[in-house]
Amino acid sequence: MTRTPHAVSRLRAARLARSVKPFLARGGMKAERCPDCRVAPAHCICALRPQVPTHVGVCLLMADIEPIKPSNTGWLIADVVADTWAFGWARTEVDPALLTLLADPQWQPYVVFPGEFVTEGRVVNTLPPAAAHAPGKRPLFILLDATWPEARKMFRKSPYLDRFPVLSLQPDQISRYRLRRSRRDDHFCTSEVGALCLELAGEPRAAQALEAWLDVFSLHYLRAKNQLPPLWDGEAHARLQALRSLI
Repeated sequence: MTRTPHAVSRLRAARLARSVKPFLARGGMKAERCPDCRVAPAHCICALRPQVPTHVGVCLLMADIEPIKPSNTGWLIADVVADTWAFGWARTEVDPALLTLLADPQWQPYVVFPGEFVTEGRVVNTLPPAAAHAPGKRPLFILLDATWPEARKMFRKSPYLDRFPVLSLQPDQISRYRLRRSRRDDHFCTSEVGALCLELAGEPRAAQALEAWLDVFSLHYLRAKNQLPPLWDGEAHARLQALRSLI
């Protein structure tokens, strides 16, 4: 059964409606995909999807074709975190709904970006207790969902973000993402960044669920791409099932 479309799914539909030709993922499969989990129907993982109650929000600013890439992992954040918004980024215009969200007094926005590229006074490495737990202000993590060169341009050319603190993550692990390879192990995919933000905000169960969901998605995506049968009893499945039983 098709689920109610979440924010990234709706943005994808709007982006496809503007396309003049079909989008073909580079090196990806051209066969039918499940509209909700984006893998081949035989590998569909919709029944495994976790959604964990959390007090944080996520705002995805997505480069032009990110919403229509089957390997995009901002989609996975929207699967898990109910309060997720997704907006297409453009240099010359800003979606009014994005500005409304950023001005909403219930949220404390944080732009998630490496501190080495930001003036020192804006950078924070942790969330103060008031931002993480006070009932009147909930953390809203603004993630730039793009390639690294695109994300740097988005950060420089989005003046409406300049008034917000920049959360600079300092993880001690390397990326486990296998669908699109960065040349650097300290470059994380969007859902990995989301999981790190959830952990900082005092939401370890949601962070672990998002990590496990990425691993399950990656496994099924790659097995479908390589025309291998689905695997339903892997280590990632066990972790995800254990977390879902606690929700």
